[in-house]
Amino acid sequence: MEEKRLTSLKELERRLGYPFNDIGLLDRALTHRSHVNETASTEKISNEVLEFLGDAVLTLAVSHLLLQKFPEAREGTLSMRRAQLVKQSSLAFLFKELRLEEHLLLGKGELSNGGMKKSSILSNAYEALIGAIFMDSGFYQALEIIEHHFESYLPTKASSVLFDDFKSLLQIHSQQSFGVSPQYRVLKESGPDHDKQFQASAIIHGEVKGTGWGKSKKLAEQEAARNALEKFEIRSTKSETSSNVQNTNESNE
Repeated sequence: MEEKRLTSLKELERRLGYPFNDIGLLDRALTHRSHVNETASTEKISNEVLEFLGDAVLTLAVSHLLLQKFPEAREGTLSMRRAQLVKQSSLAFLFKELRLEEHLLLGKGELSNGGMKKSSILSNAYEALIGAIFMDSGFYQALEIIEHHFESYLPTKASSVLFDDFKSLLQIHSQQSFGVSPQYRVLKESGPDHDKQFQASAIIHGEVKGTGWGKSKKLAEQEAARNALEKFEIRSTKSETSSNVQNTNESNE
């Protein structure tokens, strides 16, 4: 490894708070296949296999952290929370927060095509980093690093996880992806006073992203947020989650 590259990776180790036993794994985690293809080096290996491994480690670690923090939460709700935390844009955000772009090796062609701005490349590199730490020291060291990276993004209130708080999820997604908070507007109300129904919309950047009905304005907003999240493909792996949200919130109003 060139001295300049080694010095760069040593600086990254200090920022990560983790010294690799085999710093070659860190180098590999931050080497995109486009760089390997252009250099035609027999020594360089791309981060694809480490990314594959890191994806599995990350999914297990985030599942563990959520379940440890909220042991009473439903499986469907935990799945939805996990999907939000490990989705491509969230991992790309973490990549930038850790300033990994200073160390990522891309081919000249990929760089000229805006590769350093592609969420897919950035999120894959973050997963490869986790895979490298796992290979270097095992699961519990990787878990410790992941917990440190995600501590600001894990829900702090049990109610956010236990009661399917779709508005909180949409808030996180909207701030990370668009830099703004969603707005809600009551569009319509119908029915007699003892059995009113409300329709609300979730709006981001002036565009309606989801609408929903509920027996209160709050429930209508939650349903609008849930529909918006489904459009962004942030959803539970259980179809029952969406059908449970209204009953759960009604019982806790």
